[in-house]
Amino acid sequence: MTASDSASKVRQDSTGLLGLRDVAAALEVWRRDPNAATHGRLAEAFGLVVTGSGLGGAHLHLHAPPLAEAEIRSGSLLDERVETAGLRTYELRFGDRTLATLRLDAPPAALFSVDECARGLEIVIGAAWSEARAGQATDELAALDAATRGIAGVLDLDRVLQLITDRVRELAHAQYAALGIVDQEGGIERFITSGIGRTERERIGAPPHGHGLLGVIVAANHPLRVHDIDTDPRRYGFPANHPPMHSLLGIPIGAKGRSIGRLYLTNKLPSGDFTEDDERLVEMFALHAGIAIENARLHEQVQRLAIVEERERIGRDLHDGIIQSIYAVGLSLEDVPDLMEDEPEVARARVERAIDSLDQSIRDIRNFIFGLRPELLEQAGLVGGLAALADEFRVNSMVDVDVETYGVEDVDLSPDQTGQLLSIAREALSNIARHSKATRGTVSVEAHNGRIRLTVSDNGVGFDPDQQRGPSHQGLINMRARAVAVGGHLVLESTPGGGTRIIVEVARRETLGSGASQLGDE
Repeated sequence: MTASDSASKVRQDSTGLLGLRDVAAALEVWRRDPNAATHGRLAEAFGLVVTGSGLGGAHLHLHAPPLAEAEIRSGSLLDERVETAGLRTYELRFGDRTLATLRLDAPPAALFSVDECARGLEIVIGAAWSEARAGQATDELAALDAATRGIAGVLDLDRVLQLITDRVRELAHAQYAALGIVDQEGGIERFITSGIGRTERERIGAPPHGHGLLGVIVAANHPLRVHDIDTDPRRYGFPANHPPMHSLLGIPIGAKGRSIGRLYLTNKLPSGDFTEDDERLVEMFALHAGIAIENARLHEQVQRLAIVEERERIGRDLHDGIIQSIYAVGLSLEDVPDLMEDEPEVARARVERAIDSLDQSIRDIRNFIFGLRPELLEQAGLVGGLAALADEFRVNSMVDVDVETYGVEDVDLSPDQTGQLLSIAREALSNIARHSKATRGTVSVEAHNGRIRLTVSDNGVGFDPDQQRGPSHQGLINMRARAVAVGGHLVLESTPGGGTRIIVEVARRETLGSGASQLGDE
């Protein structure tokens, strides 16, 4: 071994194989907790590699997610404006992925170690990135599994759409998420959001129609990533009161070979752009989302068919049983006027038998109704029951009514609470049909501060709630009594010409007796 070799060996040993072991250790700390202190440790280890290799200076730009981005300078390249004759630039790669850019200032005396230094840093950074990516993949698979489990088996369409939107926002670490359901012509017919409060959403106004970048994603039917919506020439612009949005990821959803909708994610957290890994992960989730949406739609169709069949069965049962009994009573009473003069005792007996038959028919009707109610509640719950009421209302009136649900599950309410809320909704809808002269109504139910809030509103003529009403107007009194019976309360909001809102709040089943917030608390 020559004196030069001995000196090189001493230099490598003193820096721990040119300091690469220290760089690897510093990168592991940086991966777990990127901050000023761990950046300083990484810069120190990097500086040892530079000086140990006899280089004049170096500049490393690490851009290898999921490793946090880092920029490190050493020696003569501490000043970014410096240009030297011995400057060499390397791309440090792992497979086909560029992980970092490295610039080395190599004096003539150190040329023998420049490429070795770059290669060593490439190996160390590649190993750190590979380990970080493996950990990220494990976390992503766990998050994907949790997200898909969260939507699997949910058969209420409104609920599954909201769950998909909430889960994908968490999965991709986005500030905002939306799910646009497209119609046959490719327009957005429904738009569900996550990350924006209800009040903020109302201030924004009508949902988008599919212009600008949203329309591009709909038309192209393939993933799209955008660095900044504000600077993209395809943008259409945001309405007033819309929160600022910059980075964008759009992913199509399909099922059975046809397009269902699009997932839109904006503002990657904590900052930066959505990556190829985000795109891949959301695409996998979109496959499950398409299946969940299709299952919920099929279930909804089956439910509607079941309701139609149940109506037909009820009609048959009433016609073949109770109605025929009442018809027979009517026949038995036809000649009673004649019998009252000629055979009064026979007439009296005939009337008594008719009364008994009518009493029995009343009992049969009562048993029929109360026999149906538990079955309907068990099958439908509050959300399904409201949907059935809305379907019935549309058929029997000229008023269009929408049903909106926000975060409500059937387990939130007891059967008694569910029954009373359905009865209140039925009475409120009946009032809309009879008195409001409305063209549109809305039934909404939402989870709110440990309570369930039911709102039935219309765009009708309204009225003065303080005006004295006649004794025949018992609907509001009955609704208030029903709300009180399940520990809730009812608020009526109406003005002449301004429509009417009936608002009912009851405590969730798990918060009964816990002093939940009152109506109007935010």
